[in-house]
This record gives sequence, C-alpha cells and structure tokens, in this order.
Amino acid sequence: MNERIKSVDNLDFKGKRALIRVDFNVPLDEHQNVSDDTRIRAAIPTIEKILKDGGSCVLMSHLGRPKSGPEDVFSLKHVVNCLQKNLDQGVKFAPDCIGQEAVNLATGLKPGEVLLLENLRFYKEEEKGDEGFAEKLSKLGDVYVNDAFGTAHRAHASTAVIAKFFETKAAGYLMQSELKNADKVMEKPERPYTAIMGGAKISDKILIIERLLEKVDNLIIGGGMSYTFSKAKGGTIGDSLCEEDKVEYVKELMKKAEEKGVKIILPLDTVTSKAFANDAEQGLAKAGQIPDNWMGLDIGPETRELFADVVKSSKTILWNGPMGVFEMSSFTHGTVAVAKAIAEATESGAFSLIGGGDSAAAVNKFGFTDKVSYVSTGGGALLEHMEGKVLPGVAALMP
Repeated sequence: MNERIKSVDNLDFKGKRALIRVDFNVPLDEHQNVSDDTRIRAAIPTIEKILKDGGSCVLMSHLGRPKSGPEDVFSLKHVVNCLQKNLDQGVKFAPDCIGQEAVNLATGLKPGEVLLLENLRFYKEEEKGDEGFAEKLSKLGDVYVNDAFGTAHRAHASTAVIAKFFETKAAGYLMQSELKNADKVMEKPERPYTAIMGGAKISDKILIIERLLEKVDNLIIGGGMSYTFSKAKGGTIGDSLCEEDKVEYVKELMKKAEEKGVKIILPLDTVTSKAFANDAEQGLAKAGQIPDNWMGLDIGPETRELFADVVKSSKTILWNGPMGVFEMSSFTHGTVAVAKAIAEATESGAFSLIGGGDSAAAVNKFGFTDKVSYVSTGGGALLEHMEGKVLPGVAALMP
C-alpha cells in the first residue's frame, strides 16, 4: 500500500467519531436475511479498533442497484441483525443517510456506539460523485475512514469526493490488506507464477491478461472465455459462448505469450450439454471438437487433471473467474477441482490470491476460504488495481 496513506493503526480515535465507508453490498435471501456475511465480517476489525480506542462509528454503504430512490428490498436495515451478531453489540440505524435525523443520531453517539446509515444509493448524487451530497455526509463524522475496497474503483461521493472535507483520513484494515496482497502477486511473485482466468468473457479481462503476460510463467484459461480461444485455434465449439469480435485478438495474444515465454494452458476436453440447464442431456467432447447443437459448460476430467498439476507445481497463484457454470450442480466439477488444487498448493507453501466476484463466491460455497492465502472482496476493484490503474477511492486517501 502507498506509504503516504495513513492507516487506522496510526490514529487514536479516543473521543472521535469515525465516518467509515464500508462495503455491505451483501446478498440477501427471499426473507431479506443476509445469506453471505463475508463482507460484513471483513469490516469488523476496523470497527473494533476504533471502538476499543474509545471512539464511535458511523457506517455508510450501498446495497444493490436501486433504480429511483428508496426501495425496501435494498434497505440496509436488513443488514442490522447480522452486523449486531458479528460485532456482538447493538447497532443503531438511521432511516436516511443525510438530513437532520441522521445528524442527530450521529452527533448523539457515545464512545463505543455504532450507527449504520441507510443506503447511499437511494440518492442519485452518490453515484454521480456529487460534491454537495459528499459534504452533507461529511458532517456525520470527525475522521474519514475508507474500508470499502470493493467500491474503490468507483468515483462516487462516499468513496472519492468526501475525503476532501476531512483533515484526517485513513485506510481501514481491509483496504490495507487488499492492496498489500494484490501487490504481492504483481510486484515480487515467487516463481513459478500461475494465473488462472475464467468466467464468461475475455473482453472483461483484456487489460489484466495483457499485464499478466509481463508477469506470469503460466496462464490457465477456463470458463466461457476458453471457447473463443478454441475458435481462434480453428476448433468447432457448437453453441458454446464465443466472442466472435475477439477471435483475431486472441490469436495475437497467443503469439505474444509465445514470444514472452509464457505458457497459455487451454482445456483438453469439455463437459457439454444440449441446453443451458442442469438436467439437460450431457456429453463430453475434446476441446475444439464440440458437435453442433451442443454447448460447453465446464472443463472435462482431463483438463481438471492438467490444470491441477500446473497449479500444484506453482509458488504464486492468482485465480479470477470460474471454470464453468458452477451455480448448477452438474457443472461445478471444474471449479471445485481448481479450488482444491489451489488449497493443496497453498498447504505446500504457495501464496494464493482469489480475485473476488464469482471466484470468491465459489471458494466460499465449496468451503475453501480458510485453505487459500487471501480471498479478495473486490472483483472489479482488484482487476483495475492490478491493471495498474489508480483507484479513485485510494487516491482520495492520499495527503
């Protein structure tokens, strides 16, 4: 992390009210209960440090994508119970994130107390990065702390604009560890270094793949994006996902990798299906030999073995994107095999970083969270940081 950015460790919060941008954009089930509290748990150490110092905390976050103003389904009141359990204390809730009631509740906090504000995105000004809105929010605290790495790539009012209204601003523990671990795989990785890229589209990952070609020894390609590679190599892919406009680019990419001595490792076989459904007729095809009217939805058994061997011989591993449609039980096997291999490599001393989004969801779902070195809470933010971009939420913390 940039040395010029203050850490909450450098500050004493006694008698201070910290306004903390957290990332409580968590999934809720049909009863509006939090179904995965990873992001809430990730914010707890920063909150506890401030309370222990004798400070109080005002927490602000977004939840989901409300279209126009307040919607009950996106209210952060649904998060209060889960937060109370994780903090092991009561939490006050402000039914708005600005306005007199929010000000009264915030200024009335005693040391050791916590207040959660209503969803920031109930105001369009949040995503527009509106300065007036940021200033209103700034009235709710004495010190600004950003611990929301997952939104650090957005130039929103609460992440990038608000910091200018504070003399004292700092990064929370989560923000620090995210940046530190991302830098670990990009700056001085131990070799061999393997990056595993999956997910649906190569267009989402172009910049990070370009950057990784400068860094890695092996680049494993799985998931939906592998069929574009298959097509570029002259294979047939049936009804599988393919970005036709990226076929030429992929050819160039493979050539570039060869010139740099980077091994691109592609699937050998693929689990196929007659339809995008868990219970449709299934088959197995060699890579590049998928028949018409069939689609590839997971990597096959030979590929699982190949990918696992490469992963287990690595010392640094970065994984972003699943190997198949892991949400359907018929097509989880590839993603589980990769997670398992990463866990084994980690146990043998490798450093493994799981890059947010679906990869983090898969690692959580299949119980590997504690068996890898670090699971990022930010998908887009992590990729942008690794692409070498300056994240607005990080830049705002600079003195």
